[in-house]
Amino acid sequence: MSQASTPTFDWTPDQPVLECEGLCISYFTRAGEIPAVLDFDLKVMQGQSVGLVGESGCGKSTVAMAVMRYLGRNGGIVGGTVRYKGRDMASLSAEELRQLRGGEIAMIYQEPMASLNPSMTLGRQLMEVPLNHESGISEKEAHERAAQMLADVKLPDPERVMRAYPHQISGGQQQRVVIAMALLSQPSLLLLDEPTTALDVTVEAGIVELIGEIAARFNTSMIYISHNLGLILETCDRINVMYSGVVVEEGSVEEVFDRMRHPYTRGLFNCIPLPGADKNARPLIPIVGQLPLPHERPQGCYFGPRCEFFEGGRCDAGPIPMETIPDQTGHRTRCLRWQEIDWDAKARGSDAGEEIDEGEVVLRVDSLRKYYEVRDSSIAALISGKRLRHVKANERITFDAREGQTVAIVGESGCGKSTFAKVLMGLETATEGSIAFREADLADKPIEKRSAAEIASMQMVFQNPFDTLNPSHTIGGQLARVIKKFGVEKDPAKVRQRVLELLDLVKLPREFARRRPRQLSGGQKQRVGIARAFAGNPKMVVADEPVSALDVSVAAAVTSLLTDIQRSYRTTLLFISHDLSLVRYLADRVVVMYLGHIVEQGTTDEVFSPPYHPYTEALLSAVPIADTSIEKKRIILEGALPSVLNPPKGCPFNTRCHRKIGRICETEVPPMVETEPGHVIACHIPEEELRAMDPVIAEKRPAAAE
Repeated sequence: MSQASTPTFDWTPDQPVLECEGLCISYFTRAGEIPAVLDFDLKVMQGQSVGLVGESGCGKSTVAMAVMRYLGRNGGIVGGTVRYKGRDMASLSAEELRQLRGGEIAMIYQEPMASLNPSMTLGRQLMEVPLNHESGISEKEAHERAAQMLADVKLPDPERVMRAYPHQISGGQQQRVVIAMALLSQPSLLLLDEPTTALDVTVEAGIVELIGEIAARFNTSMIYISHNLGLILETCDRINVMYSGVVVEEGSVEEVFDRMRHPYTRGLFNCIPLPGADKNARPLIPIVGQLPLPHERPQGCYFGPRCEFFEGGRCDAGPIPMETIPDQTGHRTRCLRWQEIDWDAKARGSDAGEEIDEGEVVLRVDSLRKYYEVRDSSIAALISGKRLRHVKANERITFDAREGQTVAIVGESGCGKSTFAKVLMGLETATEGSIAFREADLADKPIEKRSAAEIASMQMVFQNPFDTLNPSHTIGGQLARVIKKFGVEKDPAKVRQRVLELLDLVKLPREFARRRPRQLSGGQKQRVGIARAFAGNPKMVVADEPVSALDVSVAAAVTSLLTDIQRSYRTTLLFISHDLSLVRYLADRVVVMYLGHIVEQGTTDEVFSPPYHPYTEALLSAVPIADTSIEKKRIILEGALPSVLNPPKGCPFNTRCHRKIGRICETEVPPMVETEPGHVIACHIPEEELRAMDPVIAEKRPAAAE
């Protein structure tokens, strides 16, 4: 390919790699112009990482698409400039832009499968990057470069991955391939749009470290788009907080985290469960209201209708300019009252909640096993005669849950959490063991054999609210069906009244009864899912990752809602999650699972403090924490979760354990060691050694005096 089409830049490393100035982006629809981003400024220097944070719909991804010039036919830049290495990108030809994308500027998207061609091998897709962006490179050189980059992103057996198709590798491996593809051309600028949202915390920790290592090697500048403030703290130098298409605060990460000067930034931090947050003593504080649509932005401060410091006649008088905070490097805020606000004062709505007194045991799981039979057609199986194999999804699951208690089940994807939930709900039956729920054994009782009362007493809130509501029925109709099905009410007038009471319970307007799911936001749909779960007056609710798909502000509201309803109904909540920060905030007891086994269980305080199981220790280390006063022990788990078709002998965690003590871990199943009454760890490491472990999460020690 001719180098004539490659853009040229008169640029030196002391100049910004990317500079956006007064950037305005609009989309044009039948209804007219929709201003998506207004007056956006950004400067990224070589080797620097800048974070863009804010709720969904605030314009973060639109900015990234504008930088890539991927706004589509109905989108465009209507004001301001985007300069890459000093050159206005609007002056670049189509061919120069094509060379720039994937060469000088690369992007990693949230969903890896959206970036990979399912009909091409991964090797061919990777090889296209150097073949299309570099002249004079041979197929052999492109293949070697691609295989080496797969090794650099720590994928085992790169040649096998090169021959594989996207569907033949795991989600975490797909994301590593996408990262390798983005970094193959050694880009000067890397855009990352929620690159780890769909991944386990352990995989996320490895990928974040990997991106940082490779970017440092190539001195790559990065723009990190995320709603995870802990991740921004670990990866970025500077941060831009966006709200409704404008930047409301910008500065270094330390300045914004420790000395925030915009009410919206403070609101975001009040929504996330930092260490010290407690559902009773220090509850999360959701941001009231919703992000305004672009054509419905209020006069003056766009955050005004949701701000506790709003002052009529002043905050809504006209456009709010960015103001510089004195004595801070590049720290600016879009707030007129930032000097008048007591930033150390207790936030409104942070009153302590009533603690729930735990009642009697309502669920007792004893030695539960769930195996799936798989017929093996391999040559080895034919020779040995062992054609029937078993997937051991759950192995010796034993724990209790009490009335009014929240029990969290945590672990990586594939550890057996959701399989256990299916057995509990009757969607699967147990292979062995018992599930005693309110005197009845449900272990081998499928849902079609359970009574209406048994089904009503145990309900579920699912992860994805979009897939759990019937799009053709009204919200009121779907709630009414549950009420009638479980015999709560039969009289039509009483059913309607109960529907309205349920909408009140989840804090939705009563007129939503006439709406259909497509007319609701994701957070509103999840509230409807919670209302439906409580429509039959259940004694237990199983919540499977109920807030993982939601914004931090919506997640805080939904979490608070679950807690409030639990207080009123004294419901037992079984909370399935991989978000240990949320688990620490919400749960009373924690059950840690790995490869179908319970490796640790106890009260939340016991599980989050030494002694830990080594797997619990690694999980805690992987969780990003948005607190500059906290330091964490760094533990990156190597290798992938073993196959459940061929699990390791001995301790299930021995193939990845950073504290492995010898052959005993490979040959013998570890004993259940009770360090305190109810706190059990399955590990061969002596108890005194476990007790001597340093905490994973601790406050930073003050620097020694000179």
